[in-house]
Amino acid sequence: MASLSGGLGAQEAATIAFLMPDQASTRYEEHDFPGFKTAMAELCPDCTVIYQNANADVALQQQQFNSVIAQGAKIVVLDPVDSSAAAALVEIAHSQDVKVIAYDRPIPDTPADYYVSFDNKGIGQAIAQSLVDHLKAEGVPAGSGVLQINGSPTDAAAGLIRDGIDSALDGSEYKTLAEYDTPDWAPPKAQEWTAGQITRFGSDIVGIVAANDGTAGGAIAALKAAGVDPLPPVTGNDATIAALQLIIAGDQYNTISKPSEIVARAAAEVAVAFLKGETPEPKTTLYDTPAELFVPAVVTKENIKAEIFDKGIQTPEEICTGEYEAPCRELGILE
Repeated sequence: MASLSGGLGAQEAATIAFLMPDQASTRYEEHDFPGFKTAMAELCPDCTVIYQNANADVALQQQQFNSVIAQGAKIVVLDPVDSSAAAALVEIAHSQDVKVIAYDRPIPDTPADYYVSFDNKGIGQAIAQSLVDHLKAEGVPAGSGVLQINGSPTDAAAGLIRDGIDSALDGSEYKTLAEYDTPDWAPPKAQEWTAGQITRFGSDIVGIVAANDGTAGGAIAALKAAGVDPLPPVTGNDATIAALQLIIAGDQYNTISKPSEIVARAAAEVAVAFLKGETPEPKTTLYDTPAELFVPAVVTKENIKAEIFDKGIQTPEEICTGEYEAPCRELGILE
């Protein structure tokens, strides 16, 4: 747990909780919470921020939720482990006059007070369409097959990403050989499933649409373990350090650059507006919840320098280490 305190007016000094779902993706520790903490320190220095991560455990997240309310949290920013189970948490909060900002993953069954996220359906559509366009440009014959690796079946955001992927693949000339919902977004599960599909389909696999960088990494590990060469293009999402290195090395085809600090800051702005008794202006509505959805960029080898390094999202010193130094020079990331 981490907390911070510091002088807005007393009416705005409050406790705010930031509850994240898992540690399978490194973004929550590396980007989301630091971004939220920084924004809150600026917007409400007298506020106390409590951070907890449920490590993909629904029961633990419920305990954490109850705990922060007991500690006096007036607003809970909640990225749910299980989107359906989170409906009960929203009801608990509302019964105690606590507001809930759904974060990253929506809560379809009981509307939260606000929802901030990247456009998850748009992400799925973008990564899959990018792959389809690449296959066409490479002359891969119509009717060839791809694998589809979705996220957690308990995550409503994963469902939106899947819907976006479906919309791109269904409208393409390529067929889906097999599809998998990855429990808890766990890379080892994605790796195990992909290994089975390699045995089943072999060279018929011309591409893999993976819903995030963790599942992409699992798929790539399975391909390498099976001795597949060259690797078929594999999509991703989150622009993790490992994925950026895989793209630079030529092992992963794309990812999504979505600097989580953007969404974290938006959540902080909504939280402070609620503390002031204001109603934040919704940009759109999703699942009957006022929402703001940000549109991110697809990153491939061709634009990784412009999207990631020129924009300062990552530094060459952090990414271009060891075996990645030479390909970074080839791409102009290092002089």
